[in-house]
Amino acid sequence: MSFATALSYWSGLALLAPDLPGTAVAGTALVLHICDAVLCRLLAGSAGRPRNPWTVVGFIGGVWAVALMLVLPRRSGPDAGYG
Repeated sequence: MSFATALSYWSGLALLAPDLPGTAVAGTALVLHICDAVLCRLLAGSAGRPRNPWTVVGFIGGVWAVALMLVLPRRSGPDAGYG
């Protein structure tokens, strides 16, 4: 397995664009992970979870972190949403 193929699966690009050339995978994955980090931050804020850690998790985990945020239940409590 090449680096481009591994990066494609890790970022979720293999699901969206399986025929993307290896030279375009790195730049596209970077932009996609930035968007996933922003989306995780927004979802975490609305679900009562700490925003900063979920932003980092979204950048590292990509589409898989967004999927995790979508299936986790909403958090409630006195400290929900701070962080």
